[in-house]
Amino acid sequence: MIKVKSFGRGGVHPSGYKKLANSKSIKRLVYSGNYIVPMSQHLGAPAQCLVSVGDEIKEYQLIGEAAGFISANVHSPVTGKVVGLRQISLPNGAVSNAVEIEPDKDFIDNMSSQQNDNSDFNLDEMPSEILIEKIKAAGIVGMGGATFPANVKLSVPKGKNCTDLIINGVECEPFLCADHRLMLEKGDQIFKGIEILKKILNPDNISIGIENNKKDAIANFININAEKGVGCNIQPLKVKYPQGDEKQLIKAIMGKELPSGALPIDLGAVVLNVSTVHAIYDLFYNGKALVERVVTVTGDAIANPSNFLVRVGVPYSFLIEQAGGFVDEVKKIVSGGPMMGFAVLDTSVPITKGSGGILCLSKSIVRDKHTTNCLSCGRCLNACPMGLSPAMLYKLIDSGKYGPAMKMGLMDCKECGCCSYVCPAAIPLVQGFKLGKRMGRK
Repeated sequence: MIKVKSFGRGGVHPSGYKKLANSKSIKRLVYSGNYIVPMSQHLGAPAQCLVSVGDEIKEYQLIGEAAGFISANVHSPVTGKVVGLRQISLPNGAVSNAVEIEPDKDFIDNMSSQQNDNSDFNLDEMPSEILIEKIKAAGIVGMGGATFPANVKLSVPKGKNCTDLIINGVECEPFLCADHRLMLEKGDQIFKGIEILKKILNPDNISIGIENNKKDAIANFININAEKGVGCNIQPLKVKYPQGDEKQLIKAIMGKELPSGALPIDLGAVVLNVSTVHAIYDLFYNGKALVERVVTVTGDAIANPSNFLVRVGVPYSFLIEQAGGFVDEVKKIVSGGPMMGFAVLDTSVPITKGSGGILCLSKSIVRDKHTTNCLSCGRCLNACPMGLSPAMLYKLIDSGKYGPAMKMGLMDCKECGCCSYVCPAAIPLVQGFKLGKRMGRK
């Protein structure tokens, strides 16, 4: 029997709600309306827009060029015409320039039947440097939520080596199951993506971490690994949030603690989400830049929780409609998971590379809580996986003492929400930490 591993310190066990959508196969959506494509779909500098109103553009055409080392290219999800350039607000509160594209009718009519198969791709004939350059050109970023440019992760600095390639199949956020479905339905393709990464990084070890509530995905990967002989370690992980955080995953897989301020490569690790690995497969075997992803639309207020393969630029409202709309009064709509996601006020906001889920929650789950003074109960201290003192940090920030908060380790906070989840006083701890970081940087 394979030993189930986990990180040690902190963590919480929120209700999973995975059953709402995890049995629903991925369905491709075709949207005929205008696509709103933001120039900021990644961590770092927004892409520089390359098109103007009136331009005729093609599917996968570069429409936004990376504007720095930490930035990413943006491509057109459809063939069509640029009909507008404007600013939009994203769910995280950021304002981004965006391109509005009216799709070509013939393109939309043929979109559902499009099949790509680059049978000419030969991994043995392509040097690692070219593989990384193509990943950069395709605008591939981390699709687990962080949206960090993948080419930067894969460009190991001189003097360092990747000993451990870790594939993140944890998906520990409640409700979400897009990665779960991808591991069940596209396992062979994910392993082809892993072979590309193996060529780039030449790691000593390859591990795939999957939370133990996904036993069918674990079994599927064990079978594929044995069949293909890739030599991966399929590692079941304890169901504990935030098991999928990069630092906690390294601790669980490698047994090593990532020091404050250090990067995974400092321990010899490179961590990539399974959806990112699949996007790398899609680039080399199907010639696709990153313009689509799997999104879970779920929650107790949605009629038919579903998993959709959809292009970036499609409004949230269309996905909600395709999932049957609402069956109950919606108290809150969340972009992402309930622990780290953002409340959405306007469902015209578009899908981006980092959109993993849309949650529609009723008042039976989202209950109004009255905030009181800190009770000094210590629950947040026990729950924090980073070993911080959330209550003390919040008090410093609330008093405007941003410098002392930074010295206490504020920047080590992952904003995972464990402290807010257990707080009986309903103090908005994570919101306070976000403010503290912004002010501290200033």
